[in-house]
Amino acid sequence: MIGRLRGTLAHKGPAGVVIDVGGVGYEVAMSPQGIGELPAVGEEAVVHTHLHVREDQMALFGFGAEEERDLFRVLLGASGVGPRLAMAVLGTLRPDELRRAVLTEDTAALTAVPGIGKRSAQKLVLELRARFEMPDMLPQAGTAAAEAREALESLGYQAAEIREALDTSDPDATVEHLVREALRRLGGRG
Repeated sequence: MIGRLRGTLAHKGPAGVVIDVGGVGYEVAMSPQGIGELPAVGEEAVVHTHLHVREDQMALFGFGAEEERDLFRVLLGASGVGPRLAMAVLGTLRPDELRRAVLTEDTAALTAVPGIGKRSAQKLVLELRARFEMPDMLPQAGTAAAEAREALESLGYQAAEIREALDTSDPDATVEHLVREALRRLGGRG
């Protein structure tokens, strides 16, 4: 399996890039957002990859972060989702938006992805929900995010509401800041 490439960015195209690693040019399919985040042609680039093998073809799919690649693999595990649709999902929704959409059953967010209709979105929610609710997807015990989640639970908020309202993107945020921001988001719904 080819899990990561580091080399010189040789070419940028609308659907992918070519990365020269030791004189070998690897064609890597990427989302337009992923391509935009890469450095200029001729500079060194690092791309996390997934090698997709079928009986008639091998294709490399690239991502700027391991988290995106891992979500791509989770999406491939859902029935009816191939690599092109998984790339479309990650090209439309950031990883946190995808998790939030699945955990809050926001099918409207999923139907924004080209190729996903209402029924497909409902099916994706059912298939992915259990994977996104796994303990390793929750904040680790003892962290500010975990303490904020517990505080919101003690106030009577449901897990889905808390996940949507609790923004853990800032690892240095205090418990007080996280709770205050979550309450502001929760209060702004009415």
